Amino acid sequence: MRARTRLLAGAAVTSLALLASACGGGGGTSNTGGTASNAGTPVKGGVLNMLGVGDVDYMDPQSAYYSGSYMIHRLWSRQLYTYPAEADKTTTSVPDLADGPVQTSADGLTVTVKLRDGAQWNTNPVRPVVAGDEVIGVKRTCNPVQPFGGIPDFQELIVGYADYCAGFAKVKGTAAAIKDYVEKTDLPGVTAPDDKTIVFKLTHPASYFQDMLTLTALGPAPKEFLDAVPGAEFGNDVKNLISDGPYYIDEYTPTKTIDLKRNPAWNESSDPVRKAYVDQIKVTETGTQESIQQQLETGTDSADMAFDTFPPATVVPGLLARKDKNLNIGPESSSNPFLIYNTVSPNNNKAMANVAFRQALSTSINRANLIQVLGGPTLNSTLTNVLPANIVGGEQPFDPYPFDAAKGKTMLSSAGGDGATIKILYRNASQGSTKVFQTVQQQLTEQGLKVEGVPAPNADFYTKYLQQGSVAKRGVWDIAIAGWGSDWYGNAALSFFGPLYSGEPSFPPIGSNYGFYNNPKTNELIKQATNAKTQDEAAGLWRQADQSVMADAAFYPITNPNTANYKATQVNNAVFMPSFQNFDPANVWLSQGKQGG
Repeated sequence: MRARTRLLAGAAVTSLALLASACGGGGGTSNTGGTASNAGTPVKGGVLNMLGVGDVDYMDPQSAYYSGSYMIHRLWSRQLYTYPAEADKTTTSVPDLADGPVQTSADGLTVTVKLRDGAQWNTNPVRPVVAGDEVIGVKRTCNPVQPFGGIPDFQELIVGYADYCAGFAKVKGTAAAIKDYVEKTDLPGVTAPDDKTIVFKLTHPASYFQDMLTLTALGPAPKEFLDAVPGAEFGNDVKNLISDGPYYIDEYTPTKTIDLKRNPAWNESSDPVRKAYVDQIKVTETGTQESIQQQLETGTDSADMAFDTFPPATVVPGLLARKDKNLNIGPESSSNPFLIYNTVSPNNNKAMANVAFRQALSTSINRANLIQVLGGPTLNSTLTNVLPANIVGGEQPFDPYPFDAAKGKTMLSSAGGDGATIKILYRNASQGSTKVFQTVQQQLTEQGLKVEGVPAPNADFYTKYLQQGSVAKRGVWDIAIAGWGSDWYGNAALSFFGPLYSGEPSFPPIGSNYGFYNNPKTNELIKQATNAKTQDEAAGLWRQADQSVMADAAFYPITNPNTANYKATQVNNAVFMPSFQNFDPANVWLSQGKQGG
């Protein structure tokens, strides 16, 4: 997905594949397999053991844009607003560090947020979270080392932000230079008139602004964050990971383990969202999708929940058939997975830059077969355009490329693509991603193309491949199997078009337009929709933008999936959170006598 992360969202990958950048999507919980949220009196204490196959993209809150990252940040990094672990309310933003809803001026251009009392950083000595920390947080999002991937969502919305970031991009990527710029350069659109008050100045009204403030990147950052280089290096030393949540990161070995312990600076009375029943959370990232599922089903004390993985597609039908109470099927609003077309690939005489060639590819792919290998219609709703259902503002299904093998082969020949070699980037630790690759490989091979796989570890897929624009430009991949979900919920069409299809402002590493799609017509429609005076006006423009992106065959959508999650029997109060496509570890509790270790 939210990631990203994306998501992950920001892009999130299907429940049968893996989490991606950006956030997840959807609303509420659908316990198709049984009831994953057990009743009973909560038991405090114990160690929650989570097993996974991948890692966060970044432990740095202002750089993270990946659903798995959001799940970990939920435990130690708080935002002004967030989503509660309450059935039927999981996509309705509520105050977290804020003391109430946003206060918006009559013209919609000034938004004021008041901070609640009691929130603290686990510094030595302990220090309260103040409004100035929010200013630092927003400023860090466009750092020159690893900026936040969802910046296109708000780069033109916050007054002065674009100019601030343009200057930041010229700063040397050292901690000292970054700190100097942040401390000495004003951002007029985000100010702190006192320790309890944050004022945002907007260029146009944004009814979704409170929901946007649920993004991890737009949360506060303590001044100590300025002493570390943002992005990957930030998380290599746990002393940088100052917490204002119920836990702190005691140990972190990238791609291997994350160990979180209770934060003594956290006040339960200051946090209306996280109950933090367990004392410690251990994440082990070295498993496989199949072995993790087997361990969760045995109910051993060392396996409670999954992280960055889901039940394999092959086991879900059986779990559904026996109505396994530990299986949960949660709804999304995402495009997940989808095929990114690399429009800047130099391969095959730059064939991917040719709209006709991309259209031919889209006509040659059988979506129904892909949905089948992803678990079938129970877990997947067919998606044939940009916006999935439940994204308020602009969704209107249409299918410009119905599968037609004969027509596709003719189109490929006409586009000069006969015998082309297509390189497909996928995550080989994911059963779903691997099956999609194999299916597309077979389909395109039957069309006379040569298809090569580019397998990547989960932890590297975004950070070392997609977020590095030079990799796409070198032609390391022509098609990538990724995914995307809403950055927030409600009026969220912008969170699809801004980071993915708005031309140069959305190119990596600032945005998540990994295929470097750019069409001035689409860019103008996105701008007009973003600045529309009414939601009805915006909806019409989003529909036009959707049609423009699809006419250019910028990508190939497959499904708006439901997410399958599985937990061990001893895990109680397991509420599915669309924002990170998993149960909320900040609110589960373990049965007496089964509290890990």
